[in-house]
Amino acid sequence: MADYGHELRFGIFVPPEAARGRLLLRLVRHADESGLEVLAVQDHPYQPAFLDTWTLLSYLAGVTRNLTLMPAVANLPLRPPAVLARSAASLDLLSGGRVELGLGAGAFWDAIEAMGGTRRSPGQALAALREAITVIRALWGEGERSHLSGRFYPLHGAKPGPRPAHPIGIWLGVYGPRALRLTGELADGWLGSFGYAPPGNLPGMMTAIDAAARASGRVPGLIRRAYVIDPTMSPGQLTEVALAHGISEFLLPVDPGGDRATHHFATETVPAVRAAVAAARAGHRPHAS
Repeated sequence: MADYGHELRFGIFVPPEAARGRLLLRLVRHADESGLEVLAVQDHPYQPAFLDTWTLLSYLAGVTRNLTLMPAVANLPLRPPAVLARSAASLDLLSGGRVELGLGAGAFWDAIEAMGGTRRSPGQALAALREAITVIRALWGEGERSHLSGRFYPLHGAKPGPRPAHPIGIWLGVYGPRALRLTGELADGWLGSFGYAPPGNLPGMMTAIDAAARASGRVPGLIRRAYVIDPTMSPGQLTEVALAHGISEFLLPVDPGGDRATHHFATETVPAVRAAVAAARAGHRPHAS
């Protein structure tokens, strides 16, 4: 594994709790003003205690100026990709190019089914995710109409548009071997979490992404890697993850009202990690492939 030399980015990962909406808004404003760069919001449309993620992100786009806004990750079984493509492109235009798109194959199938979604096997969910990426990119394109034959998300002459303000990255929040291969084959980034992928698991997972990228004729170093950290991880541990495993985006999981933890992360942890990684990079050239 290697450090791919990507610019480091830091942010927060939050649950959109409806009961603590005012605290959440205050937290996000604080993150925006403190120099953090990314806001990742959980997406669980079946959760009645949560605000709708896209509605929340749209509102937050109007009260922030710097944060990249990202669903982490959008629930495809309840968000048809053709509509999701329009939503992401629209918000990117309105926010001045501050949207990235995290996608997941789906989980919590009982809750998805209760909301009218379709229960899928792991293989079906992964095949649907592959189709969704193709659909979304087709509708962000410049063609006249899109015709895609698909088992889950066919298009029958849909018109592309609107075009996003910038090339929106598609990040996959996935962990299984086949899903990691799909990441290397098609995605712009991988979004993982300490809870599902502790640092000891990262070498094998990053190797799987890189191998799939090479097999598809892609440069592995062009695929960015983001990580929802354990809040107890030290700057030294985060530095090691960056340099050894190619992770370049670190997200602190924090609940609404977590201003103090966010402030410490932004003012203490982030500068320390930036300085340590910069010092290490000054001593060697990052690998690009």
